[in-house]
Amino acid sequence: MAVLLEKPELLCRDHILCRIDVGDIVTAPGQFVNVRVGESMDPLLRRPFSVHNQEGNVIELVIQVLGKGTRWLRDYAKPGDIDLLLPLGKGFSLPEKSSALLVGGGVGNAPLYYLARALRNRGTNVTYLYGSRTRECMFLRDRYKEIADIFFEATDDGSCGEKGRITDLAEKVIEKKSFTHVFTCGPTPMMRTLAEMVKNSGIHIEVSVENYFGCGVGLCSGCTVETVHGNRRACVDGPVFDGKEINWDALQGSHYDEACRA
Repeated sequence: MAVLLEKPELLCRDHILCRIDVGDIVTAPGQFVNVRVGESMDPLLRRPFSVHNQEGNVIELVIQVLGKGTRWLRDYAKPGDIDLLLPLGKGFSLPEKSSALLVGGGVGNAPLYYLARALRNRGTNVTYLYGSRTRECMFLRDRYKEIADIFFEATDDGSCGEKGRITDLAEKVIEKKSFTHVFTCGPTPMMRTLAEMVKNSGIHIEVSVENYFGCGVGLCSGCTVETVHGNRRACVDGPVFDGKEINWDALQGSHYDEACRA
């Protein structure tokens, strides 16, 4: 049984941080955990959250408060035993001595910090683009600035960094700098745009999809992603996929509102 070390910390508007002692379990960047929320059968399903970071026995989860399950974590979760399954899913690849562009949108920034740390430890140069709707929804910005070799930020309303979409900023950066890899997590349209941006280049792109996860262990197939290799389950074959292999039309057509998974 894992242990929630303290009451979840409010980081910014509608985002909390949970620190959990998971003993000797080791996670990898891009993997996720499935957390039992509530003290009864309602909500019935566990909630999936990507791992933001791991230091020793302690993992951190950055969680956007959207629905009944995440509100319970914010308002009622207390230090002590917490029921979760981990580590789940397939994470990001970790190239050595390369040049990587990391692009995060909203709460999709959460798993990319852990990835940035791992890449830097392998001698890879990291350029980080942090996107958000507004400054009020940006969490742990100093962490991202400190871990990146180059750091840029953009907000939809211009309250922090450049005004506009993070994909517009990414296009400018890609034109000026050479990258071997792009890693991204965030809204599906954002990731699709990035995949299309580099599809005719030699740049390898990995995306962490945010499909609805029912069981989280491959039994229900509710998180199916259509790829050039056939249908894949995001919870076990992903959530990280090669961005050039996804059928983006099918993925966007089956997109669930984030509130359904929270």
